[in-house]
Amino acid sequence: MRVLVFDPFRGAAGDMVCGALLHLGADAALVSRAMRSVVAEPVIQEVKRAGICAIGVDTRAPVVQRSLSQVLTRVKGADAPAEAIAMACRVFERIASGEASVHGESPHFHEVGADDAIADVIGACTALYTLAVDAVAVGTLSLGGGMASTSHGVYPIPAPATLAILQRSSLQVQYGTHEDGELCTPTGAALLSEFTTLPQGAPPVGVVVSTGYGAGDRDHPTIPNVLRASILETGSTPAGDEVDILETNVDDVTGEVLAGCMDRLMASGARDVCAIPCTMKKGRPGYLVRVVCFPEDSGRLSRELASGTGTLGVRCLPSVHRFVAGRETRMVTVQVCGRNWEIPVKCGLLDGSVFSVKAESDRVREVAEACSVHAREVARMAEEEAWKTIGRKTV
Repeated sequence: MRVLVFDPFRGAAGDMVCGALLHLGADAALVSRAMRSVVAEPVIQEVKRAGICAIGVDTRAPVVQRSLSQVLTRVKGADAPAEAIAMACRVFERIASGEASVHGESPHFHEVGADDAIADVIGACTALYTLAVDAVAVGTLSLGGGMASTSHGVYPIPAPATLAILQRSSLQVQYGTHEDGELCTPTGAALLSEFTTLPQGAPPVGVVVSTGYGAGDRDHPTIPNVLRASILETGSTPAGDEVDILETNVDDVTGEVLAGCMDRLMASGARDVCAIPCTMKKGRPGYLVRVVCFPEDSGRLSRELASGTGTLGVRCLPSVHRFVAGRETRMVTVQVCGRNWEIPVKCGLLDGSVFSVKAESDRVREVAEACSVHAREVARMAEEEAWKTIGRKTV
């Protein structure tokens, strides 16, 4: 199992998260393409912070105020894997919810509606997707201290929106001093809150296989302004890798309503959702709706399931142990209709050996439509190419 561990000893911001994942080995070409599709070509380069080599990310984005709907529209149009886009949308929904709880409902974001946040978030989510880790742990998050100027005036650090976002997460935090300034931004808080899958407490145990550092803007002469991340390989499923299962039976909702509810549950952080046909009381046809989610999300998703279907009860099967096979995403190049196309292929691993390959469906459909061929033919070509490069041996 591959576990990604964040050590935010000097806080976190969107560019720091993205830089740390790139330093770990995330697919820089895919990340740059995703960021370029929403803003501009980013500048990704090695820099030093107090003598430590780190990756700095500059989105080269202007300051633009946008509404949540505008942000989500731009994110959904990104040239990025579907899983990364869905995760990025959830990150911005966390930010919007945090800001709304502080400032009330507003048509625009206050501090993070700018294009640089959009680029940082889609870049970080794409980077995480390409690393294909099995779990994510986040250490104690340093928030900083002092005062900062915002669009509403001078506020104490951490910013109210940052605290509101963290209040809805399971992350442990620590306050700093006036000299620290702002160490954790709303974007950084939302990204780490969305990424984490392991409960706080004892850190995971394993062998360190890679380490990366994401650079912040400031360069303190003696304190490295970086976000450290590492990947551990463990001999077994990480402790605490558990999920909750939510269930309810419905016999009075239409297919359209049920499909919409399932889409919302996935967009809100469910790991999987399915509807199983069943026969209910009085011989009525209905569905057993089953949702798989992380324990910290079960209360929120239970309410979403109830409000979306009108059911009066949701059963929760807590703390079900989950086995997850290892995963790694590889980029392959195939020739279709006389052109070369890059297609991501997700590889499943057991004990370090590949046992399955699956071409990324959105990219397959895109290539198939551009070339007027069947999607299954494009997927077959990509998966065969992946097997050739792997040789059915250890990745």
